[in-house]
Amino acid sequence: LLGPSCALSSLHTDLRPLDILSEVVPASGLGHSMRVFQVQGVRGFQLTASQPRALGFPASRLFIHCDRFPEEFSIIVTLRVLNVPTKRNEYLFTLMAEESHSVLVGLRYSPNKLHFLFWSQEHSNGWQTRVTFRNVSLSDSQWHTLILAVSGQSFSLTVDCNVPNDAVVETPFPTSLSVKRANFYLGNRRRRKGLFTGLLRQLVLLPGADATPRICTSMNFKVATLSVPAVLQDLPIKLTSNEVLRYPYEADMKVTLGSRPPCTKHEKAHFWFNASQRGLYLCNGSTWISMLEVKQRLDYVEEYQNLVTNSETMGIEVFTIPKVGLFAATANRYTPPGSAIYKWTEGKFVPYQNIPTYQAQSWKYFTIGKKIFLAVANFEQNDRGQEYSVIYKWSRRKEKFITYQRITTHSARDWEAFVIEGEAFLAVVNHREGNNHNIDSVIYRWNPRTGLFETNQTIPTSGAYDWEFFTIGPYSFLAVANTFNGTSTKIYSHIYIWLSGSFQLFQSILTFGAADWEVFHIRDRVFLAVANSHSYDSGTPVPSNFYAINSSIYELNITAQMFVKFQDLLTYSALDWEFFSVGDDYFLVVANSFDGFTFSVNSIIYRWQGYEGFVAVHHLPTVGCRDWEAFNTTEGSYLLYSSAKEPLSKVLKLKTT
Repeated sequence: LLGPSCALSSLHTDLRPLDILSEVVPASGLGHSMRVFQVQGVRGFQLTASQPRALGFPASRLFIHCDRFPEEFSIIVTLRVLNVPTKRNEYLFTLMAEESHSVLVGLRYSPNKLHFLFWSQEHSNGWQTRVTFRNVSLSDSQWHTLILAVSGQSFSLTVDCNVPNDAVVETPFPTSLSVKRANFYLGNRRRRKGLFTGLLRQLVLLPGADATPRICTSMNFKVATLSVPAVLQDLPIKLTSNEVLRYPYEADMKVTLGSRPPCTKHEKAHFWFNASQRGLYLCNGSTWISMLEVKQRLDYVEEYQNLVTNSETMGIEVFTIPKVGLFAATANRYTPPGSAIYKWTEGKFVPYQNIPTYQAQSWKYFTIGKKIFLAVANFEQNDRGQEYSVIYKWSRRKEKFITYQRITTHSARDWEAFVIEGEAFLAVVNHREGNNHNIDSVIYRWNPRTGLFETNQTIPTSGAYDWEFFTIGPYSFLAVANTFNGTSTKIYSHIYIWLSGSFQLFQSILTFGAADWEVFHIRDRVFLAVANSHSYDSGTPVPSNFYAINSSIYELNITAQMFVKFQDLLTYSALDWEFFSVGDDYFLVVANSFDGFTFSVNSIIYRWQGYEGFVAVHHLPTVGCRDWEAFNTTEGSYLLYSSAKEPLSKVLKLKTT
């Protein structure tokens, strides 16, 4: 267990992925034991049974500094299984001592079952333990990604980032399993019987962590990637002159030219070459996925749609409901008529559903398993003098959001939804109770038995505006934007880290009426931007302008184990940051709301320029800008901003070259 002082020290050492599959690939090219096949646009290895030992390597090549197998770890496998006979088992990998036929650690598959095997001298008198996960159906000729997380007596299997299948067994995984004179074997147990007959794309051991948060961020969960051999990566291998293709592969490739063709299950694994954009796309059964194209660059921004709203809009949430469509929910100020949900139809947002709200501040879309939810943060009481925020659930039958759970809140500003160790949480920001801004905000935990959110932890906040959840490696963080303590906006906002079942203080940062945190990654760097809204302190002289104030960007320093200031940017009562990318370029857009004289203020798009940091590139006229959302459709990339001063939000289209 790690305390806050050492929580990040092992991110680049102990927790590096160990790529078992890459270790088996010969540097000189594939021999007779491995062939590369491409199926459904994805490459994988097919193994042959002639020489099982040729598919092995010493464990010491992975465990360089330690000859013990980790106590806690995840195994990530991406595979395509063929039909396995009823009574047959096929091994995905084994770890075996040279002088023994026993499996120290192994993973094997039989029809509808996955078995994890391990040898525990400590607890099972030298017998092998088998953990079986039932109803694991992989023989559908599709690609699947499995994540097996192991910790003590707890074993959890996640298939394609769905709800995990958890098991607790009597015999824990050993705390000291020696790998001296042991070898890994790919797809076998050192003999021909039980050889894996499908395709393997990824086989990675990640020590010390549940890999699910790292893996389950891709849009295509079935082939989510942590580490795959270079020969299996999606882009063609670059060849030097006079070099022959060292790793030949077999594929059934069909390429369509001309305008965009349909992409359905019938066109799955087909290619489309777009000559006008010089792009090559692969159909995944529903959407054309870019495989190779000339990278786009942002040229300018144009007004695309004036979205008339029920009243002034305090926040917006753009989300996609699978197989239904793209939506935007606006948190509107007045009741009636309340807030609205819009659906993207024929290239525009059109009204879809009205929901009664009470000075709504924000919406949060999230899912738990197959359940789809939308939570609203209400700032004021209803007509009966009751003050609560509401969680709505999507009804597939009605194709509407219906009331699911009411939660008592106090001038709620924001909801944040997140998952830690397979459990779902929902955190609310309580801004004030009466005139008291120093109150508790609450973190709720989902109870799967009752199907309700229940109080899990309270955290003291001061006129808070925003929660921001993020992960770094296996560690989970929650940042709160504290705005006003009753006398001053010059107060500390806090970052908390999840340790031993609760959030504990990790770092405090001085902010000035903080209204928003935005976390983002640029390659392997982690940044955290704060939107400072105004500087006020009842005990100090009045500044010339409360609202012209720096907002700051912080960068994670692994060595110092803290966020350090990276850049200051002059903003005007900034209320929101939104990070987005176009091609290989990264951008931040700020919501400037008031300059001390007028609400008609330019909001700025900044472009990442490496050593220079973020540099202003576009000045966008906005009126009382409160929130930004970036989103993409098949027609292009867009920004949507909400106005807290007029019943009109705007969709802007990003024009690229």
